[in-house]
Amino acid sequence: MHWEVNAVPGPVPKRSDQRRRRNASDGPEVVKAPGGAVPDIPPADESWHPIAARWYASLRESGQSQFYEASDWAMAVYIAEAMSRNLAAGRFSAQLLQTVLSGMTDLLTSEGARRRARVELERNNSADDAQEAERMALMNSYRKAAGSPEA
Repeated sequence: MHWEVNAVPGPVPKRSDQRRRRNASDGPEVVKAPGGAVPDIPPADESWHPIAARWYASLRESGQSQFYEASDWAMAVYIAEAMSRNLAAGRFSAQLLQTVLSGMTDLLTSEGARRRARVELERNNSADDAQEAERMALMNSYRKAAGSPEA
């Protein structure tokens, strides 16, 4: 998975349904290639630290994992192993933590990483949509009251 090819540089972009301007370029064209066979997901190692095991298990339930290839799952196993070793070590390594976080970003495990790669996960929950609409309306009213040009 080479997400960085299509990633958007700079700050985390807004979700497409929250952007106001739609006439600006959406960035580089998407390059498509056929995917491999649906991969077998490697089992978690029973010796992993509980935090690493929970992170790895969460990948199965995460929407972005539908894009994972066998190599992505192999990378996830390696990251979970490194995370487990770092958590179990007597001395915590900040450098290893940074490497683990970088690998997690490559696997799109955070909202910011997904937005930069232009991947949006949607839920079919109308209650959440209604709450988000209320929050957006409230923010717009605050902007108007403050005289913001974005209101």
